[in-house]
Amino acid sequence: MDFRELRFARALQFAIQEINNSSDLLPGITLGYHIYDSCGSVPMAIKESFQLANGLDLTFNDTDSCAKSAGVLALVGESGSTPSISMSRLFSPFGIPQVSHYATCACLSDKRQYPTFFRTIPSDHHQAAALARMVKHFGWTWIGAVRSDSDYGNNGMASFLKAAEQEGICVEYSEAYYRTQPRSKLKRVADVIRRSTARVIVAFLATGDIRLLLEELSQQPPPPLQWIGSETWVTDPEMLRFNLCIGAVGFAIPRSVIPGFRNFLLDLSLEQVLKFPLLTEFWESSFSCSLKQQTGSSTAMPTCDGTEALRTLQNPYTETSQLRITNMVYKATYAIAHALHGIVCNEKYCDKNMKVEPRQVLDQLKQVNFTKNNYSVSFDTNGDPVATYELVNWQLQEDSSVHFVTVGHYDASQRKGQEFSLNRDIIWHDGSEKVPVSVCSESCPPGSRKAVQKGRPVCCYDCINCANGEISNETGCHKCLPEYWPNNKKDKCLPKPVEFLSWDEILGIILAAFSIAGSLVALSMALVFYKNRASPIVRANNSELSFLLLFSLTLCFLCSLTFIGRPTEWSCMLRHTAFGITFVLCISCVLLKTIVVLMAFRATLPGSNAMKWFGPHQQRLSVFVFTFVQVLICVLWLTTSPPFPYNNMQHYKEKIILECSLGSAIGFWAVLGYIGLLAFLCFVLAFLARKLPDNFNEAKFITFSMLIFCAVWITFVPAYVSSPGKFTVAVEIFAILASSFGLILCIFVPKCFIIVFRPEKNTKKHLMGKVPSKAL
Repeated sequence: MDFRELRFARALQFAIQEINNSSDLLPGITLGYHIYDSCGSVPMAIKESFQLANGLDLTFNDTDSCAKSAGVLALVGESGSTPSISMSRLFSPFGIPQVSHYATCACLSDKRQYPTFFRTIPSDHHQAAALARMVKHFGWTWIGAVRSDSDYGNNGMASFLKAAEQEGICVEYSEAYYRTQPRSKLKRVADVIRRSTARVIVAFLATGDIRLLLEELSQQPPPPLQWIGSETWVTDPEMLRFNLCIGAVGFAIPRSVIPGFRNFLLDLSLEQVLKFPLLTEFWESSFSCSLKQQTGSSTAMPTCDGTEALRTLQNPYTETSQLRITNMVYKATYAIAHALHGIVCNEKYCDKNMKVEPRQVLDQLKQVNFTKNNYSVSFDTNGDPVATYELVNWQLQEDSSVHFVTVGHYDASQRKGQEFSLNRDIIWHDGSEKVPVSVCSESCPPGSRKAVQKGRPVCCYDCINCANGEISNETGCHKCLPEYWPNNKKDKCLPKPVEFLSWDEILGIILAAFSIAGSLVALSMALVFYKNRASPIVRANNSELSFLLLFSLTLCFLCSLTFIGRPTEWSCMLRHTAFGITFVLCISCVLLKTIVVLMAFRATLPGSNAMKWFGPHQQRLSVFVFTFVQVLICVLWLTTSPPFPYNNMQHYKEKIILECSLGSAIGFWAVLGYIGLLAFLCFVLAFLARKLPDNFNEAKFITFSMLIFCAVWITFVPAYVSSPGKFTVAVEIFAILASSFGLILCIFVPKCFIIVFRPEKNTKKHLMGKVPSKAL
């Protein structure tokens, strides 16, 4: 005998007793009832349904208050989905409403097939979604599944598997079993569970089916499993004796309180027990005694003497600390009573003589909406209530007993993503609070992606490293945006570092120091020349061009500073144009000094008037013309396609080179080419004048300076093209500084050395070669 089901039946008795004693609900009207035992059998349930529908063999509990009726107005039941389906198909043509307290199959929500069916327990559609959401919440992607081979199990598991697939959960196996099937089928299901690698098992089983399965598994226990139960068995006290399910988790109907119900259950007299055959069987089973004197049955058990203490029993009948499904029976009974009240009663009185038809009760049930003991009762268009569940955990207590502990809730009326909540820790199958792991393949480390193994579910995969520039997330590898690069773990895209030759790095500081030092040297030499401007060596070397050359060299040194720092639109235009113009000014001065040397030699020839045509005015004009040509090239370059700041992301993948794009490459090479042309011309003329007589022939030093200048800029081109990142700028600065130092060292250092350290050689005679040198 199922004592829990007996408690359900007693809940209906208690509810009707309350209703009959109520002055607000159906006042003055007494409800009658009849309780049938279907014995968990579909044929028996159908047989009894025919009796109810035909109005035959109806014996009411209270014969003093009720006369026999031609039929039943409404039905509370059944506990199982399959019997409920059969009964609803039978009752539908008669319009007899059926309110179930425990039939959860989602199929019963179809009003086209089951128009007269209602229930106070939520549909398995919601439970399946809640189970899938919970499995996903705890990170289980590799699970096993067993179900009852019935409408309840098959429909419930189908809903769960659909929801699990949407959540990305893989099912290693899905087995079905029904308690009437051969034992060989049960053993096969148990063997599948033992051999599986999934450590989490979802059991959508009726109580009778899982009891047999757990008994079979107990004979040869499988590896520790985390059981996930459906509401049918996860709160059944009878299941607590199976230790292999300790730590089980599942959704259950919320626990409730029914005032006065416990006293009603325990206040049983032998007279009441004898009037109700089911109570007679319960009494004899509970106390192992016989009521043969009263019933005339012969049994080997001792006779019950009426002193048996019902309150000392500890079984599902007396367990009222967690009333869950019992409250569903209570609410179903009250729902029918409220429907009847809406038919026969108005604001003033109740018509006791009104003949009520089942279809009237059916229509009124659709509008029922009331609250009893703080629990609301109503039905939607499918005859279902609002779905709310408690998450129940089987927790082992200090006294070695196992209790149902509520650890969370699920409310389908909440917004998507907020239905499921936890409010206390779960104790898992191993006795710890650490969530067990059940995956086919371990999560891929950051920086790798999943590669599905051929012929296996998507949850079974290998891990493959992501390519350069890609990060990994839940869906695989994804390329970072061009301005971003993965971190070391390859799980985030971080902004690429921007690289340029800055003022605060060592290379930039060194180059800036050399640049400033060079300009100071040029200014110092200009100062020396100025102080000794009347000396022969200064006057003999065209002092005006010398001062202009030193000025241009100072600008050449300083223009290299424009190449340091973050490139901007103005700095990009300034650095190349300033470089091009100052160097042309410098080379123009050197070129004219070379020409002056040649002209001066020709002027010493008889009848020559070369210097007449190449005097100071012509020299200034020549410098202006040479420089103006470069200015014109730069203006054309800046107006057509000027240089601009550019994020170079091609040279390095992991960083951005902030550089100045040339804009027009033709303009850049035209500037360099013009400088090179003047330098080459100067070198050729100086080379031709290198052997002209004089103790101090400036052409020799110009030849050396141009040789250095040309060598530097010839090697600059391949170095500039091949240098990476900020070193491109460094190479350009080095070329500017090297060529400038070459000019100043070769042309001015010898003069300054004589002026400062060898003043005896700073004479006209010495310069003209008229003073013989002394051998050391």
